[in-house]
Amino acid sequence: MIWLSFLAYSFGLAVLLALRGARPPLSAAVGPSAGAAMKVRRVLIVGSTGGTGRQLVARALERGYEVTALARNPAALAMEHPQLTVVRGDVLDRASLDAAVHGQDAVVSALGHKQFYRPTRIQSAGTANLLAVMAGHGVRRFVCETSLGLGDSAGRLGLLFTLFVIPVILPFYFWDKARQERIISESAAHWTIVRPGTLTNGPRRGRYRHGRVGNLLWGGWIARADVADFMLNQLESDTYLKAAPGICS
Repeated sequence: MIWLSFLAYSFGLAVLLALRGARPPLSAAVGPSAGAAMKVRRVLIVGSTGGTGRQLVARALERGYEVTALARNPAALAMEHPQLTVVRGDVLDRASLDAAVHGQDAVVSALGHKQFYRPTRIQSAGTANLLAVMAGHGVRRFVCETSLGLGDSAGRLGLLFTLFVIPVILPFYFWDKARQERIISESAAHWTIVRPGTLTNGPRRGRYRHGRVGNLLWGGWIARADVADFMLNQLESDTYLKAAPGICS
């Protein structure tokens, strides 16, 4: 009886994450949009001291972008480059975002946290603040990392995540990610949500699958360096404009 109750809870949570997360129309998920991608030179990276965020900063500098990295503790990034500016800010403090967003061509977010065991709105409220400040400054292009297992990718992280990791360890984290996706998808921004499989710290391979990836048995893995590569590719492309592609090796 306990196991049946737990299975009902796990599958019920998966259904709620499917309903709560972004569910963009299929017509937006593939193929170029009618508008041409804009030329991007200046990029703000949010969540710059996390695993994917550090890769985003490094890869963006390699590509020649002028990078602004937002960090609550700028010293934690420990990275220097002539085209890198590190600014102190907190996504929950809207006023602290103004200077960072001003003058940017695009914003790329790998926002996350490690407060797994209690309800938070860090990702959803922080993203709402970011989108509001972007709108105020006329910055429209937004690329954001979330995860497989949300919206129309619910269940596609595989059985281990669907039946154990998400319902037992990460229910609050994923619920707030689902809220985050819904806020993005309902915004006026030119957004792309990127949903990676299980993240690793492996080297960049430059070869990965994107679109509808993962499955109900196992979700697949992807190096953070490859996620960063794919996210930055979206700045020069509108193939996934207002869509939420998954990505796996």
